[in-house]
Amino acid sequence: MSSPSTPRSAEGPRAARGRPPRLDQGRTARAALDLLDEAGLDALTMRRLADAVGVQAGALYRHFATKQDLLTVMAERMLEGCSAPPPEGDWSERLTVLAHRMRTALLAHRDGARVYAGTHSTGANTLGFAETLVGVLREAGFRDEDAARAVLAVVNFTVGHTLEEQAALQPVDSAAAEAGPADPDRLRRAVAAQDFPHLTAALPVLTSTDFAAHFAFGLNLLVQGLRATERNGPAGAAEARP
Repeated sequence: MSSPSTPRSAEGPRAARGRPPRLDQGRTARAALDLLDEAGLDALTMRRLADAVGVQAGALYRHFATKQDLLTVMAERMLEGCSAPPPEGDWSERLTVLAHRMRTALLAHRDGARVYAGTHSTGANTLGFAETLVGVLREAGFRDEDAARAVLAVVNFTVGHTLEEQAALQPVDSAAAEAGPADPDRLRRAVAAQDFPHLTAALPVLTSTDFAAHFAFGLNLLVQGLRATERNGPAGAAEARP
């Protein structure tokens, strides 16, 4: 396992005499995640990353042809540890543990969901996590195609929910916050100014920042839908025939 990067100081990589530090993908990805946590995705540039690891910007392109390649490696690193088999239990309980594990991994880094969205890593962490998810469903008796689509639904829901969660909780010093952070009072005022009785009744939940509860509810809907698929699968259809 690569060692974590050390922030550059007056006695850091650039100041040291002799050959420049050896650049490796793992160390660079760790430094990129450190910069992400410090300043957010919008401030993460190849030039700034190169400065953090003590190399010229051009040296980074030997490992990352584009910034998207860098984000893919960062996303892969974020999922480290997520592929471990969940505790024994019903398939729905195991699936729920894995989904929560992924959300936690994305929330562990500022803009983590934005980094992950749109990446397509084929690294051990990403493929291992997908393998564990698919395995839980296949072992429960789901057809291969249903298991695959269920994994896509769970991952997409988790990433999308976390995107919204992190956007709503932007640090006050972020560039996005300059345009006005998510403010529940704005929605309350807009609803109160017009005649929206159904929205008024739902406002306590719509303006709540209990994102863990929101996530748990949505994930439960997915699980219940999968239960219906399980009941109406080939075995269930056969049992229903006269």
